[in-house]
Parts: sequence; structure tokens; C-alpha cells
Amino acid sequence: MKKAITILIITWITLQVQAQNDKNMDRIEQCKKTFTELFGGEALTGQGTDPELMDILQKFIFGEVFYTGNLSYKTRELITCVTLATMQTLPQLEAHASAALHTGVTPLKLREAIYQCAPFIGFPKTLNAISAINKVFKSKGISLPLEKQGTVTESNRYTKGHEIQYPLYGDEIKKNVRSLPDRMGIALSDFLTEVCFGDFYTRGTLDKKDRELLTLCILATLGTGEQIGSHVIGNLKAGNNKETLYAAIIQCLPYIGFPYALNAIYIIKNTN
Repeated sequence: MKKAITILIITWITLQVQAQNDKNMDRIEQCKKTFTELFGGEALTGQGTDPELMDILQKFIFGEVFYTGNLSYKTRELITCVTLATMQTLPQLEAHASAALHTGVTPLKLREAIYQCAPFIGFPKTLNAISAINKVFKSKGISLPLEKQGTVTESNRYTKGHEIQYPLYGDEIKKNVRSLPDRMGIALSDFLTEVCFGDFYTRGTLDKKDRELLTLCILATLGTGEQIGSHVIGNLKAGNNKETLYAAIIQCLPYIGFPYALNAIYIIKNTN
């Protein structure tokens, strides 16, 4: 009896070790496959000044994160690009802008994703990011400027912005800032409606679901707790489900780190 139990234990341990080895091998093969599809090069070369760090990085990002959740390569690369734009890690942004184009993201979609950052990270950082992706466009022979995507006029930008803002967020911001002196509260709430939702959310190429998902990733990268919660609700109203939101934040994880990613995950989990 003892001998039989011992054999069972040894067999179980052997199977567990084999399963782990298979997982590790899958991770390596997935990493190589994904990296080549994105960048056209070879991963895990063991070359450079820090091959161990690159080995850990590439296996984790391209062998595991890219296989977590049901997101397309195109969506993953757009998420990665807005995350890197928010962080102002411009050399990495250039690399992933090229990867985004390689997966089939159109230049217009990539540009619109970076434009979507502006209300949340400010115009100077957005201009830096645009300069980085324009450099990639030029290197690939893509003519600039790209086709215009604005849809509003001076006379209707508030109305069109409010048509998007109100179903997602109501008038909460307006109520919270109405007490500011000298009509500054009115001006501030109008700026939000006109600029964020009127000038940007109404633009073509990316739909409301896309823009809300990218905005959530931008806010997660910034670590803005209350705004993350608001945009979780906005995402759900726009048609994204929580599974998509979790996958998007996990896609951000290697770039923003575990604390910011877990913070966003907890907020999503606890927001109804």
C-alpha cells in the first residue's frame, strides 16, 4: 500500500514538473512568435549589454501578457502606445508605433490614439508623442499631414461634446465645480465638455468604445484613482465589459508596474 502511494506521489510530481516545463517551453515559443510578428526580428538573442533583463522582459511581455485576455494584437499595440505616450518613454513609443503599423493598425488610428491622450496628459506631452510617431511615419514613407478627422465646428462643439459626455457621465463634474468663484466653475465644466468630449471624442476613426478603453489605460498609467472609477463606468456604458477592461490593464502591466496595474484592477473589480 505504501509503495503504491509512493509511486502515485512520484508520478504526480513528475507530471507537475513536466507541465511546468511545457508551460515554460510554450512561453518561449510564444515569445519568439509574437516578437517576430510585431517587430519582424528575433527575440531572446542573448546579445546586448543586458541579455538577462531582456530575456525576462521579452518572455513576460510577448510570451505571457500578449496571451492573457481576448484582445487583438492591434488593440494591444494601441494600448501600449498610449501607455508609453503617457509615460513619455519615447524611444519605446517609436518601437511600438512601428509594431502597431506592422500588425495592421492604420496611421490614422495610431494618430487618433495619441491625440486621445491630450485632455489627460496635456498638450506638451502629446506633442512629444506625436513627434515620435511622425518620425516613424516618415521612415515608412507615410505622407504628412494625415487626413483630417475633426467633425465639429465652433458653433456645435459644446452640443456635440455634451451628447457624448452626458450619457456616460451625467453632469457630476458641473455640480462639483459650480461653487468656484467668478464663474470659473462654469468655464471649467464647459472646457471639459468642449475640449475633451467635443474636440476629441467626436473625432473620426476611433469609436466611443475605443476611446474609452484607451482613456482608462491612460488614467491607469497616471494612477488617478477617482477618475479611473468614473471611466470604468463610462467604459461599461460605452459597451466594453469588465473582461476587456481587465485584459487592457494587464496589457499595461509590464510598462506601468504591478502597483499601478493592481490599483486599477481593484477599482474595476469594485466598480458597478
